[in-house]
Amino acid sequence: MMSSPSFPNGLQPVRGLASASPAAVTVAVELLTSRTDIAAAVEAVVGLLSSYPEIDGVTVAIIGMTPERTEGWVPLGSRAWLREWTAPGATCSVAPPEGAGPEQAFSLTWLSQHARTDVVAVLDTELLPPDAAQDRRELEGCNVRALVSRSIVRDHVLFGSLGLARETPGPWPESYVSDVRLLSAAIASRLAEEVSRRSLAEAIERAETAHQSKEHFFAALGHELRTPITAIMGTAELQSQEAGEHIDSDPSGFATSVARDADVVLRAAEQLHAVVEELLGTGDELGGRAETQWVDVAEALADVVHWLGAPARTSNVTVGSDVPTGILVRTTPSALRQILTNLVGNAITYNVAGGSVRVTATRATDEFGRPRARIGVRDTGPGLSPAQQRRVFEPFVRFAGPEVRGTGLGLSLSRSLAERDGGLMGVESAEGAGSVFWLDLASTEHRPV
Repeated sequence: MMSSPSFPNGLQPVRGLASASPAAVTVAVELLTSRTDIAAAVEAVVGLLSSYPEIDGVTVAIIGMTPERTEGWVPLGSRAWLREWTAPGATCSVAPPEGAGPEQAFSLTWLSQHARTDVVAVLDTELLPPDAAQDRRELEGCNVRALVSRSIVRDHVLFGSLGLARETPGPWPESYVSDVRLLSAAIASRLAEEVSRRSLAEAIERAETAHQSKEHFFAALGHELRTPITAIMGTAELQSQEAGEHIDSDPSGFATSVARDADVVLRAAEQLHAVVEELLGTGDELGGRAETQWVDVAEALADVVHWLGAPARTSNVTVGSDVPTGILVRTTPSALRQILTNLVGNAITYNVAGGSVRVTATRATDEFGRPRARIGVRDTGPGLSPAQQRRVFEPFVRFAGPEVRGTGLGLSLSRSLAERDGGLMGVESAEGAGSVFWLDLASTEHRPV
């Protein structure tokens, strides 16, 4: 046994030790490269260390994680687990008695401070300094006279501890100390990887739950809103028709009043219905699972121009396109068509009689040299002031009188769809000179096969 004057604090020097043993290196490599679970990894370490001569006990504690298989493990409260091996005939054990609470587990406050920074080798618990009196009582209480311990730490995060115990005092072979240092680091790497994997799995599960909740919410919301709005619209339209049939035979004017009020209710219900449909439609698109793909701008625009042909003729606005085929952008077909419908539809609605709308698409590159495509929708309307341009993408913001129908949501929701796919939206305008609303999305130089 080492004498007190040589090592007054009872600790064996651990600097400049020999390299870890080949067996420990083999186990460490296996831990870092194999796909075995944490329980199997710990068993490999315990199996190696327990084979060393004169070892009476091996302990591995992990914190904040439950092993995949808990046979042979002792729970220490709700956040820690202990795996202990004791040599035949040995009496040392650091596990709390069966049925005991976590408060009876080891604390080893003095040694733990040192073990967090490097491996600690205790020659004799009786030589520990007065500051370690609590540690000495705990170790002597379970018949441990010599100890090698290292906290399982990775990136300053504590995952547990690894230790060797002996019932007799004396120095430790340098290879034992080096092996504990190496194997604790290997376990720490595996535990850090497992924590990341479990955190990712939990995040995916939470996202899946949130997505399902959102789908259920939109489905319920759509039913709860559409049903009464449809009933209001139908009732108002019926009342307007019935009142209109009695206007000529009602000198009191009551039928006229009813018809007028029913028309007001009908217009308000139609406006509310448009808002609900716009919100729910975009909500479905934003919350959907459809993967982005390469979409031909010209093909999407052809559909939009066809859909908006009637309102363009009614407003006496000419819609033209300078978009060549073959310009592809990364998004979903429904999102691109919805955005273009909003932009071209607004350009028609807010234009002047006899005006025009022109759609262009040009290729560009971003600051990293990656291909982009910019789609522009130019109108000959009244244009926007600088103050209006700053607010035009805000929800429910409109710069037209009540005679112009609209929800004030189209541009805001369109920008959300564009940003979801890594795109941008903006406007360039001048009062009295029309506006250009543009959409910028990732593009490709070649049509994918």
